[in-house]
Amino acid sequence: MKIFAVIFGLWALIVAAPVVAQDSAQDSAQVTWLQIEAQPSLNTALDRARAYSALFPDVEGYRLGNGWYGISLGPAPKDTAAARLLDLRRQNLIPSDSYLSDGENYGQRFWPVGAAETTTPVAPPEDIAMSAIEPAAEPVAEPVAEPVAEPEPDETPAEARANEAILSEPDRQMLQEALQWYGFYDSAIDGSFGRGTRASMAAWQAANGFDETGILTSRQRAALTGNFRADKAEFGFETVSEPEAGIEITLPLALISFDRYEPPFVHYATKDGSGLTVLLISEPGGQAGLAGLYDVLQTLELVPMTGERALDETTFTIRGRNDTIETLAHAEVVGGNIKGYLVSWQVSDADRMARILPAIEASFRSNGDKALDPGLVPLSDAVKRGLLSGLDVRHPKLSRSGFFIDTKGSVLTTAQAVESCGRIVLERSTEATVTYTDPALGIAILTPITPLSPPSVASFATQTPRLGSRLSVSGYSYEDKLPAPVLTLAAMEDAKGLNGEANLTRLTLSALPGDAGGPVLDSTGSVVGMLLPRDAGADKQLPDSVSFAATAAALTAALAAQGLAITNATNPADLSPDAMATTARGMTVLVSCWE
Repeated sequence: MKIFAVIFGLWALIVAAPVVAQDSAQDSAQVTWLQIEAQPSLNTALDRARAYSALFPDVEGYRLGNGWYGISLGPAPKDTAAARLLDLRRQNLIPSDSYLSDGENYGQRFWPVGAAETTTPVAPPEDIAMSAIEPAAEPVAEPVAEPVAEPEPDETPAEARANEAILSEPDRQMLQEALQWYGFYDSAIDGSFGRGTRASMAAWQAANGFDETGILTSRQRAALTGNFRADKAEFGFETVSEPEAGIEITLPLALISFDRYEPPFVHYATKDGSGLTVLLISEPGGQAGLAGLYDVLQTLELVPMTGERALDETTFTIRGRNDTIETLAHAEVVGGNIKGYLVSWQVSDADRMARILPAIEASFRSNGDKALDPGLVPLSDAVKRGLLSGLDVRHPKLSRSGFFIDTKGSVLTTAQAVESCGRIVLERSTEATVTYTDPALGIAILTPITPLSPPSVASFATQTPRLGSRLSVSGYSYEDKLPAPVLTLAAMEDAKGLNGEANLTRLTLSALPGDAGGPVLDSTGSVVGMLLPRDAGADKQLPDSVSFAATAAALTAALAAQGLAITNATNPADLSPDAMATTARGMTVLVSCWE
């Protein structure tokens, strides 16, 4: 009885098999793919498929019959795929020329990586029921790679122009956005293909190995806009509006996330170990504030010391790079406020940042006349002074003073300031080299690597001040802690050193270590000497009020011997306190010694 039942069940299954096969075939006919992109090389197609996979879970890639590589979403029932096509087009997440495909021209599958490299689509078995009782099939041989067909010829310029003419305005604007994204276009997104757009198209073609016709073919447009959309999907770019800071900017929110407000910064911290950091800069201020911020940013550990720097009256740009990180900072004065950004990333991410930075730079704009309120969040007094909460500040080994001695920006300073320095920096930003030292006199001459335009240059007195004369020393008493030099009153105590040295004068002065190297000025603003550091190794401890300066005569003789053209004072009238402060500030230089 049991045997009969088994035989009957198998017979029933066999009889029913053709019906099941028919239903499966009908379902297969309705299955379709949503093809979103095609690439001429496998490596590029893999990159794009990987990028799309960050946004879509069902990305598949197949070799096409014409030697190209197709990227698709699916498979899915045809009705579902059609609805999805409209929805994704509406959201601008896929190219506007995406279409439904039945997969007939799909060859070997290359994505997902590691999936079975079979030819797709796979038809359903002809007889599901019989397979249950038939012997196991022989092992299927590994698929043989299909020969790669030569790509079909691309459009001629005339054909490309004809196809371009039927593009919609949004599609034309999308091309300009994509060209702007990759740094080839910097004009208005207006959909008008004028001379500037044509030049940017030609530049993109040249960079990608195509003929520089200035007219993109359909394939080239698909590659450009497809890569553009894939980049946006991979990096999660969104337009961020910061009303508190008055800034609008496009940021890669897949790699960073908002962290906190700490004026003058809006912090966006690295996300999921991306190694990317972004600070938005916003504070009230003008030219002086911009220059101060320029100096302060270069003290951050986040800003490597080597790299290009540029500062003018309304804007600055700082580029820094070391073996580990690279940083770009930009700020500008806009309507009485300072707005900008700082982007820092790992050096190993240079290729990725080449696609990210253009989007950040092109999208940044000041939005309204509001700046980040310093009172937006409670800050300690220390933070209010430095405005650098949460940031590691880099400090030099020591800082001393110096002063400009010619219009080329040469600086005279104390030899102590440049001893055992790996790097010498003037005014926090300009690197300099030591071109002359005189250990006996205790002086050094520095030449800036980048030419400087001094606000004022020292004019040297030709006569020794009378004993008891009132003098001033201009110097960075507190080293790099203050943005400007300090004037300290002094008096002429003796025209020679304690041991009768003719090249020294003795002063009554309460000086600090940072003052060393600063100019000693008489009441006319003329330089009568250079303040020397107190000798910490002396056998005798001198009173705190005793200091020494190299005389103007000794200094001018040493400078002349080096072929430097100096300016002699013409004994003008005494300066007012304000005029004296302006003259001293213009010639005095902060000299920093770095390890």
